[in-house]
Amino acid sequence: MLGEPARSLAPDPAAAHVAFFGHNAGDAAVRRRASAFRRAGCTVTGFMPRRGEIPAPDWTLVDLGETHDNDYLHRIGSIFSGARVAAQHADLLRQADVIYARNLDMLALAARTRKLLKLRTPLVYECLDIHHRLIGGSAVARTLRHLEAKLLRDCSLVVVSSPRFVSEHFDVFYPDLCPSFLVENRLIQGDAFGPRPRPAAKAPGRKLRIGWFGNLRCKRSLALMRALAQRFPDQVEIILRGYPAPGVFPNFDQDILGLANLRFEGRYKAPEDLGRIYGEIDLIWAGDWYEAGANSTWLLPNRIYEGGYFATPALAPDGTETARWLTARGAGLIIEAPEEESLPRKIAELLDDPSPIAVCRNQLLALPREVFVEDAATTRGILTAVGR
Repeated sequence: MLGEPARSLAPDPAAAHVAFFGHNAGDAAVRRRASAFRRAGCTVTGFMPRRGEIPAPDWTLVDLGETHDNDYLHRIGSIFSGARVAAQHADLLRQADVIYARNLDMLALAARTRKLLKLRTPLVYECLDIHHRLIGGSAVARTLRHLEAKLLRDCSLVVVSSPRFVSEHFDVFYPDLCPSFLVENRLIQGDAFGPRPRPAAKAPGRKLRIGWFGNLRCKRSLALMRALAQRFPDQVEIILRGYPAPGVFPNFDQDILGLANLRFEGRYKAPEDLGRIYGEIDLIWAGDWYEAGANSTWLLPNRIYEGGYFATPALAPDGTETARWLTARGAGLIIEAPEEESLPRKIAELLDDPSPIAVCRNQLLALPREVFVEDAATTRGILTAVGR
């Protein structure tokens, strides 16, 4: 489905009014997408639930109520309650040129709202993950794919963050049902992430610092990081930052105890803190087995774009879309299976000779800025591809 010819939305797609249905008004990625639309010249009205208190956005927001992480039953109910709330703002929705829905539950909510109001506004589905409940032959997976297929029939476009989502999921289950458009998890032009660094070698005598940043949700990754810290207590530091998923790590503080060279630095602000936190490390860990063999194998995480912009090479398991992306650009180091053996071996090699890190770092700095940063042309491309 990738690469199909674009259709025109309007003489000036950037002037579109976008009704944005996002899963959490406080989520940084949701707010970045809304900002990207606005920087491309669009008007944005958000129709979104929230999780706790959120800072006021700089675009109009219709509050669809509060939801909670991993509370799937409540989120199913919120599709119906949220659609009723959204439909009360019919005047705003009738002004919209595009309805843009992030994730499957918000697509269902947006589609129901659209049906309640009998709107013919083009509907766009942004899919940044293939949820594990959609995968396999279980009754739940088949039911959810049936729902996804039904919703896709009403969509003008599906936006994906990795080409493997198309080849492994959409083309397999819904061939030719809806055209797709690739938008990688890059930084957004105009955000306050600062300039790129200058070329520099690893400081002699300093420990090798490995970072694992973002949504920390993979038990195997943490086990690998602990094993490295234990194996190289005086030569390697492991720095964790971000959000440890409570469903995966209910006792995260206990999981990281006992190793002086493994530490958790808490949450960070993106994009404001990115230059500092990537500047403190030599390598970023970009492996993930949370949904091994499926979404984790297919995705392209934002770590490779953030790290790449700041010239921090990534470590990634072989056979993943992440590894393919890094290899094509000479932008990282690939770890073969079994990773429990090959990762410490690779780190030992780098401790003896860190020059491969410098080679990758210089290659990253030589790549064009647009490899890592999304500009307004990408947003306009989405809108042009929608058609009317």
